[in-house]
Amino acid sequence: MEWKPQPEGLQQLLQLLRDSVSPDNAQQMSVQEKLKSFNAIPDYNNYLIYIMSQMPHEDTSTRTIAGLVLKNNIRTHFEQIQPAVLEYVKQHCLTSIADADPMVRSTVGIVITTVVARAGLTSWPQVLPRLMELLDSQDYNTVEGAFSALEKICEDSTRDLDKDHAGVHPASVMIPKFISFFQHENTKLRVHALICINQFIVPQSPALFANIDAYLVALFTLATDQHADVRKHVCHALVMLLEVRPDVLLPHINNIVEYMLHSTQEEDEAVALEACEFWLTFAEQDQMRDHLLPYLPRIVPILLRGMVYNEMDILTLLGDAEDESAPDREEDIKPRHYHSKQHEHKLAAGAEANGAGAAGQGDDEDDEDDEDYDDEDDDEIFNEWNLRKCSAAAIDVLATVFESDILESLLPLLKEKLYNQDWKERESGILALGAVADGCMDGMRPHLPTLVPFLLQSLGDSNALVRSITCWTIGRYSEWIVTLPNDEERRQMIVAVIEGLMRMVLDNNKRVQEAGCSAFATFEEEACEELVPYLDPIITNLAFAFKKYQRKNMLILFDAIGTLADSVGAELSRQEYVDKLMPMLLEQWQKLPDNDRDLFALLECLASVAVALGPSFQPFAGPVWDRSLRIINGNLMQGQACVQDPTLEPPDQDFLIVSLDLLSGLVQGLGPHVEALVLASQPPLLPLLGMCMRDASNEVRQSAYALLGDMAISCFKHIEPHLEQIMPELISQIDPTGKHVGVCNNASWAAGEISMRAGAVMQKWINWLLERLIPLVTSTEVPRSLHENASITVGRLGLVCPTLVAPQLESFAKEWCDALKSVQDDGEKESAFRGLCEVIQANPNGMLKCFYEFCEAILQWQAPSAELNDLFGKILHAYKGMLAAEWDSSMACFPQQMRMALHERYGV
Repeated sequence: MEWKPQPEGLQQLLQLLRDSVSPDNAQQMSVQEKLKSFNAIPDYNNYLIYIMSQMPHEDTSTRTIAGLVLKNNIRTHFEQIQPAVLEYVKQHCLTSIADADPMVRSTVGIVITTVVARAGLTSWPQVLPRLMELLDSQDYNTVEGAFSALEKICEDSTRDLDKDHAGVHPASVMIPKFISFFQHENTKLRVHALICINQFIVPQSPALFANIDAYLVALFTLATDQHADVRKHVCHALVMLLEVRPDVLLPHINNIVEYMLHSTQEEDEAVALEACEFWLTFAEQDQMRDHLLPYLPRIVPILLRGMVYNEMDILTLLGDAEDESAPDREEDIKPRHYHSKQHEHKLAAGAEANGAGAAGQGDDEDDEDDEDYDDEDDDEIFNEWNLRKCSAAAIDVLATVFESDILESLLPLLKEKLYNQDWKERESGILALGAVADGCMDGMRPHLPTLVPFLLQSLGDSNALVRSITCWTIGRYSEWIVTLPNDEERRQMIVAVIEGLMRMVLDNNKRVQEAGCSAFATFEEEACEELVPYLDPIITNLAFAFKKYQRKNMLILFDAIGTLADSVGAELSRQEYVDKLMPMLLEQWQKLPDNDRDLFALLECLASVAVALGPSFQPFAGPVWDRSLRIINGNLMQGQACVQDPTLEPPDQDFLIVSLDLLSGLVQGLGPHVEALVLASQPPLLPLLGMCMRDASNEVRQSAYALLGDMAISCFKHIEPHLEQIMPELISQIDPTGKHVGVCNNASWAAGEISMRAGAVMQKWINWLLERLIPLVTSTEVPRSLHENASITVGRLGLVCPTLVAPQLESFAKEWCDALKSVQDDGEKESAFRGLCEVIQANPNGMLKCFYEFCEAILQWQAPSAELNDLFGKILHAYKGMLAAEWDSSMACFPQQMRMALHERYGV
């Protein structure tokens, strides 16, 4: 018997759906709660599909909302939907696919693809054959409705369509059919066909590439289509093909390049933007470099034209207003995600990252922090993707690939732009100058003595957008500025940059303030101790900015102050600087509640300031410590409550991570003075830290082990009684495969810090640790930071228990030396080498096979301590005595420069 709705229930639901578009927020919330409660009614979803598909005279918005609520129910409560209800939904979706209303047709397609995504294609074997059959209809609504559903299925289930289902391979049937629609007289159907088939390019569908010749012929025919939307999708297809299968385009590459050169200049910006993406992709394909090089003289001028602000951009930005007193709009403030830090080592000056994972700096494939083109310095330049941003990014990538080769085409055009009377042309020229900074630095050096003063002068431009982009470009040349060889020239340039950027920090335009503050943070990272003579005016200006800034720029100001603390370190601890800076920071600290995400930037800033101020931070430490503990405890308690009651809102763990990192900063800064805070902690710190070390989140554990390592350094006596509980948990986080890199990295480092203080107590855990650490030392796959931290910890274990490490020396000696030879000299490296020396003395044969690497690592030391240098000498002389007659033949294999250095330093 066919299901029928109850009239009263139908009218009640219709009224709720109508009320859901009310501008009254309270009414909307009430409607949402009632609709959510209806999921307890078994046939609720029947009513929704009935309203969408069987009530054509009802308002479009009501029918569409019914479909969207149905989609959400299927996605969220699929397992609770009864089979009969699901069959009713499927049946009426297929019968209403040709609805006269395009909004309803689109919504029907969304419901269909949601069912397919949740249940799989095999659970609804009729859907694809029926939709493909409907493509042959003479009725436009029917064909468009079927295509709308197919487009969404192709997007969500591409790989599933490329599999055999009971002897049927859907993609093999669908792709030729879609190609046949490329010549359809209706523009919208041509677009649907293009979008459908384009979904198969990136996954490199075998069905598509079996039909690649026919596809390309049809695609090229559409290249001159009169409708811009069609041309946009043609360009998109070519970009994707270039990315995944450039070989199929190579026979046609000249014609395709000509087409893309034309398309990048189209008046329709959507087409031009898709075509511009082609140059980004082209430049990133190593095997295509030689094919692109001859076109640079034609590509560069087009990209430069694309970088000029258009009138709509200027109207949208309102960039020249003195708007510092205007409150920020919520939508202008991007969500801020906090990521915990890893313990890393600096490379020695001039050293290249060597050994395992040199290309990866601790990226954790399991963390949720994969980001697109989002270098913080470049954030404001390349966000909100449009033709201008894409053109600038393309110039940036082309400069990186072709380096100075691009300058031949670029520099004459830049000269015209930079001195143009039209501010828009000048601005785009300054943007291009910054875009090529990384890739063309060597080629730009001869021109920078003229260009950098020009940039400093441009900071006084009457147009705020010019001042803003100039800040960014100056930031891109920071390294050149602070490494000028002539001391006086360097000093004058640094003073000019500081004065110029400080003016921008205090500009009356918010965009300029933001750019000035960001550029100064970049400059700080490069200048470091060069900033020390100018700290007073810098801090005075930054402190004054607190009085001018609205919310968005305040977050950037926190970053700039934190970076300053990282860059100048203890120099910031002079009382006059503390007196200027801390009241401003503490005022913001008092304003922000515990659940405000703006706290992230402030807490991160305070962590850096605490490290820099050291004991000078003591007067402020108590309230900061207590609040951090309160946030950690509240977050953990909320997490436990959610385990008991899954309907509760889960905690935002970013608050937990940033608070742990702030405690780390306090522990580092205060050193032994932190003991009083640890003792007075309420609730006690160690149980909270233990919970964080076992948390399900990788980033929470990563921060927890960073704090554990810092506490081992500053207040080990508070950790020592708990080693029996801590060490097994810590060791379990050191994954021999390097999984969860950040956690593994910090746990490895913390193990080394604990071992330095626990001494012989570590014997019971040595073998367990070595089983996990040695594979990380010898791996060629793990990132450099993990490779180094594991090596240092193995060395430190050798320092406290050499006889237990010595038997395994031969298994890791070569990779150990390779890992640490290029690390900058510091206390951690020294303790590791002292440990290695102890292990060698216990098992000298273990180093014989890689004696060359050992000598090479010794000679990389710039200034070893007298104790370590003496150890090196004793070991070398011991080997010379041990090898006796073989010594000279062994030394003969060494380069003359190494032999001379060993003789001069150690007399061997």
